[in-house]
Amino acid sequence: MRKPANLPFDQAAVVAVSGLTALQSLLDVGRLEAGQHVLVVGASGGVGTYAVQIAKASGAEVTGVCSTAKVDLVRSIGADHVIDYTRDDFAAGPQRYDLILDIGGNSPLPRLRRVLAPSGTLVLVGGEDGDRWTGGMGRPLRAVALSPFVRQRLTMKIANENYVDLERLARLLEAGELTPTIDKTYRLDQAPDAMRHLETGQARGKIVIAVT
Repeated sequence: MRKPANLPFDQAAVVAVSGLTALQSLLDVGRLEAGQHVLVVGASGGVGTYAVQIAKASGAEVTGVCSTAKVDLVRSIGADHVIDYTRDDFAAGPQRYDLILDIGGNSPLPRLRRVLAPSGTLVLVGGEDGDRWTGGMGRPLRAVALSPFVRQRLTMKIANENYVDLERLARLLEAGELTPTIDKTYRLDQAPDAMRHLETGQARGKIVIAVT
């Protein structure tokens, strides 16, 4: 990857992983088009903060879902609307979304489909808690199995690295349309502290472990 100017190498690595996941989920799997309404569940996390920015740069109207403490963060990176899940249920309102990117990992499929447009697309990102048979992929696998029988597209995405998409990310960064959201940077010997902080659920964006 061509490292964007003025971006430290450890932050560039974070962009490569989380940024690729967001970009491929929205543009390749989600087939995002300008003017669409997009819901990002888990908008304050590592992938979510990139997803909000990429969706906005693509001309979408973006709603982000996060906790109270992170509402200001999600709004600051460009979300048109922010839903605090501790106070409001994103599935309770009349709004329907053309594309839902769910990084939260705990909303049942019927609940997500309730706010998905009749011909909309749901993209489930990554693994999540699950039993020993599915290895944390139970919900995504159920979504993929159901998709052929409904009008809505229900799918999943696990990022893969490739030069073309890394270049796309670099262009967004250099154009000022994408900014890494870094919560904290830890030294390698502080990795246990980083994991404890991550497990609290208080991280705003990505946590970086510097290896040099």
